[in-house]
Amino acid sequence: MASCDPMSSPPVGTLQVALAHAAGLLASNPAAAAEQASEILRVFPGHPAAELLMASAQRRLGNVGQAVASLTSLARQQPNWPAAQFELGFALGAAGQGDAAVVALRHALKLNPEMPDAWRALADHLTVCGDTAAADAAYAQQIRYSSKDPRLVQAAIALHDNDIPRAEALLRQHLKQHPTDVAAIRMFAEVAARLERYADAQNLLERCLELAPGFAAARRNYATVLHRQYKDEQALEQVDRLLALDAEDPTYRNLKAAILGALGRYDESIELYASILARHSGQEKVWLNYGHALKTAGRQQDSIDAYRKCIALAPHSGAAYWSLANLKTFRFSQDDVEAMRTQLARTDLGEDERVQFHFALGKALEDAKAYEGSFEQYARGNSLRRAQVGYDADRTSARTRRCREILTADFFEQRRGFGSEAPDPIFIVGLPRAGSTLLEQILASHSAVEGTMELPDLISLARKLPGTSAGGTRFPESLTNLSAAEARALGEQYLQQTRIQRKTAAPFFIDKMPNNFAYVGFIQLVLPNAKIIDARRHPLGCCLSVFKQHFARGQGFAYDLDDLGRYYRDYVALMAHFDRALPGRVHRVIYETMVQDTESEVRRLLDYCGLPFEESCLRFYENARAVRTASSEQVRQPIFRDALEHWRSFEPWLGPLKSALGPTLDAYPTPQF
Repeated sequence: MASCDPMSSPPVGTLQVALAHAAGLLASNPAAAAEQASEILRVFPGHPAAELLMASAQRRLGNVGQAVASLTSLARQQPNWPAAQFELGFALGAAGQGDAAVVALRHALKLNPEMPDAWRALADHLTVCGDTAAADAAYAQQIRYSSKDPRLVQAAIALHDNDIPRAEALLRQHLKQHPTDVAAIRMFAEVAARLERYADAQNLLERCLELAPGFAAARRNYATVLHRQYKDEQALEQVDRLLALDAEDPTYRNLKAAILGALGRYDESIELYASILARHSGQEKVWLNYGHALKTAGRQQDSIDAYRKCIALAPHSGAAYWSLANLKTFRFSQDDVEAMRTQLARTDLGEDERVQFHFALGKALEDAKAYEGSFEQYARGNSLRRAQVGYDADRTSARTRRCREILTADFFEQRRGFGSEAPDPIFIVGLPRAGSTLLEQILASHSAVEGTMELPDLISLARKLPGTSAGGTRFPESLTNLSAAEARALGEQYLQQTRIQRKTAAPFFIDKMPNNFAYVGFIQLVLPNAKIIDARRHPLGCCLSVFKQHFARGQGFAYDLDDLGRYYRDYVALMAHFDRALPGRVHRVIYETMVQDTESEVRRLLDYCGLPFEESCLRFYENARAVRTASSEQVRQPIFRDALEHWRSFEPWLGPLKSALGPTLDAYPTPQF
């Protein structure tokens, strides 16, 4: 009996009719289905199909524990029955046993892969686990087995195999003939998302939901795409619509926790992550995300505990080790070092994990003053990351040169009066790791200033300027055709988009996206009354600190010493140009001077911002605000001077950086220590 399909057992009287009737009641009236199944079991005790129906009804009625117990026994008796394993997976998921649910669903699909609902359930659980690649593959299989159109089946297979060009071609052909096929539109949006063409994916999913408002899977994709474009207020609205239909769905809850964190609602995000983990305690990726949220909120020990829990569940998690290292104030034990070396010795370790282990081990060896070994680890991690990014230093230099040629004093004089008059934003620009978080914390400790985060909005607006579409005008050439009305509208749009980040009534707020230095000319045109602060640090200290930092994305110049030196050189040249074209417009803070003479520099900074001096700005480390950057734990301590020339410990290996910096290195203003 263990190897047969119980539903194929010979009928006894009206048994099959009764079973079919009970099955038909499950979705609409589970209580009636349970009553019908109970009556069948009274006549046919232990009948597997009736047991399955009874357990399924109990799950729908909320008796999850009873359902799990019954299905566990049934699955043990019928190990080769896909339906029993499938229903057990659903019940385990409802009971918060996500790991066990994945096992049961995988077993069911091994027995019978042609179960689209099982693929969807498996994909949902894998999403919660953070295994996005496997989740994407499972979603593709769901589409494959739920579709009857051979071209959609082939497209789903191509998606499963990550053959994006083939999937795109098949879907384009299909949609030409069937433009309202919502399943195909959703798949096409998935193609666009995998290519990181998120705006295209958004448009496709909006069309999909216009045609089929109840298409929950498409709405979840829509919320995710909005989140990836930092449109988190809209994303939250979508995920709340999904939760209104199923408040316990772990994928919706996990996505909402991430969105809440992006919106700065950290207490709510942390609470939601904790509730997810209460039911899915074996999900290492959720523990990792929980740790990030706790770190941002300043709960350092709790974040360490969360990262440790992730490591206990997944010793191969380079991301968890790097997250500990990225606290900056954390110190690894010798056992941690050996564990990292053990993982790096594996041949099956994923490349992203390997990169993060190299960075984490580099930090551990640096703290142990083993500088040569430390630099070797940083160099290995950077070499792997450099191979993954398509950074072109010549392209950066060319754009810098064009900015200097186009954005002249005459250019700005001709556009005097452009832009929104609002004085609200305070931009802190420069290179990463140059002290911008310290400046933000100092300013955010003033009663009139609110700290936010590294906001992507300004760069996003600049990239969408009229004429900057594919094959159109490049930046900064796109600024030459900007009208006064357009400049004002763009300034107002920036203020509107960033308002979601403002939680207080403070008249000023900080945008500390460092890469905004390349858009100072754009700021001048659209927000001429905004303040711009250039956070600058010694070129060797700054560039080395960047080289030691593993960035998730967006800093392609950071993984090679020559690229770093050229980037720093271009940055200094561009800021010097704006000093000439817009005298006094940018206030520069030299990090080493701020550390050595904090009060004088703070007073200069506040004077530039037009703010009265407040003692709280000198006690910035007492500010309990959330901080999202790598320096979050450092700025919760008083300023310390020990690290000012820490780069000298690595000087023997900085030759390529010195060569790339050239005269810029000698020209740096060196304070007297």
